[in-house]
Amino acid sequence: MELATWILVIILSVTLFIFLVVGIILMVRLIGVTKEANKIMLQGQDIAEKADDIADNVRDMTTVGGLVKHFVNNVLDEDDRRHKKGHRK
Repeated sequence: MELATWILVIILSVTLFIFLVVGIILMVRLIGVTKEANKIMLQGQDIAEKADDIADNVRDMTTVGGLVKHFVNNVLDEDDRRHKKGHRK
Protein backbone atom coordinates (compact mmCIF):
# COMPACT_ATOMS: atom_id res chain seq x y z
CA MET A 1 0.00 0.00 0.00
CA GLU A 2 0.98 3.54 -0.47
CA LEU A 3 1.77 5.88 2.37
CA ALA A 4 -1.37 7.98 1.83
CA THR A 5 -3.57 4.89 2.13
CA TRP A 6 -1.90 3.87 5.41
CA ILE A 7 -2.36 7.37 6.80
CA LEU A 8 -6.07 7.31 5.90
CA VAL A 9 -6.53 3.83 7.45
CA ILE A 10 -4.80 4.92 10.67
CA ILE A 11 -6.81 8.16 10.90
CA LEU A 12 -10.10 6.31 10.33
CA SER A 13 -9.17 3.56 12.79
CA VAL A 14 -8.26 6.05 15.53
CA THR A 15 -11.43 8.06 14.86
CA LEU A 16 -13.57 4.91 15.04
CA PHE A 17 -11.86 3.81 18.26
CA ILE A 18 -12.42 7.23 19.89
CA PHE A 19 -16.03 7.23 18.72
CA LEU A 20 -16.67 3.77 20.17
CA VAL A 21 -15.06 4.61 23.54
CA VAL A 22 -16.99 7.87 23.83
CA GLY A 23 -20.21 6.09 22.77
CA ILE A 24 -19.76 3.40 25.43
CA ILE A 25 -19.07 6.00 28.13
CA LEU A 26 -22.13 8.01 27.11
CA MET A 27 -24.34 4.91 27.11
CA VAL A 28 -23.24 4.00 30.64
CA ARG A 29 -23.93 7.55 31.83
CA LEU A 30 -27.28 7.61 30.04
CA ILE A 31 -28.36 4.41 31.78
CA GLY A 32 -27.43 5.97 35.15
CA VAL A 33 -29.33 9.16 34.36
CA THR A 34 -32.36 7.12 33.27
CA LYS A 35 -32.39 5.23 36.58
CA GLU A 36 -32.20 8.50 38.52
CA ALA A 37 -34.98 10.02 36.40
CA ASN A 38 -37.13 6.98 37.15
CA LYS A 39 -36.59 7.45 40.90
CA ILE A 40 -37.48 11.14 40.63
CA MET A 41 -40.60 10.30 38.61
CA LEU A 42 -41.78 7.80 41.24
CA GLN A 43 -41.22 10.33 44.03
CA GLY A 44 -43.09 12.94 42.02
CA GLN A 45 -46.04 10.59 41.63
CA ASP A 46 -46.09 9.95 45.38
CA ILE A 47 -46.00 13.68 46.08
CA ALA A 48 -48.80 14.29 43.56
CA GLU A 49 -50.98 11.61 45.18
CA LYS A 50 -50.40 13.08 48.65
CA ALA A 51 -51.18 16.57 47.37
CA ASP A 52 -54.37 15.25 45.80
CA ASP A 53 -55.40 13.67 49.11
CA ILE A 54 -54.69 16.92 50.94
CA ALA A 55 -56.68 18.89 48.36
CA ASP A 56 -59.61 16.48 48.78
CA ASN A 57 -59.50 16.88 52.55
CA VAL A 58 -59.37 20.67 52.30
CA ARG A 59 -62.20 20.67 49.74
CA ASP A 60 -64.34 18.48 51.98
CA MET A 61 -63.73 20.74 54.97
CA THR A 62 -64.35 24.01 53.09
CA THR A 63 -67.46 23.12 51.08
CA VAL A 64 -70.91 23.24 52.61
CA GLY A 65 -71.51 19.57 51.85
CA GLY A 66 -68.23 18.62 53.44
CA LEU A 67 -68.98 20.63 56.57
CA VAL A 68 -72.45 19.10 56.85
CA LYS A 69 -71.01 15.61 56.35
CA HIS A 70 -68.39 16.23 59.03
CA PHE A 71 -71.01 17.63 61.43
CA VAL A 72 -73.40 14.72 60.82
CA ASN A 73 -70.63 12.19 61.35
CA ASN A 74 -69.69 13.85 64.64
CA VAL A 75 -73.32 13.91 65.81
CA LEU A 76 -73.85 10.27 64.85
CA ASP A 77 -70.66 9.26 66.63
CA GLU A 78 -71.80 11.13 69.73
CA ASP A 79 -75.23 9.42 69.61
CA ASP A 80 -73.52 6.03 69.28
CA ARG A 81 -71.41 6.78 72.34
CA ARG A 82 -74.48 7.81 74.34
CA HIS A 83 -76.40 4.69 73.37
CA LYS A 84 -73.48 2.44 74.24
CA LYS A 85 -73.15 4.08 77.66
CA GLY A 86 -76.93 3.71 78.21
CA HIS A 87 -76.84 -0.03 77.48
CA ARG A 88 -74.00 -0.65 79.88
CA LYS A 89 -75.77 0.94 82.82
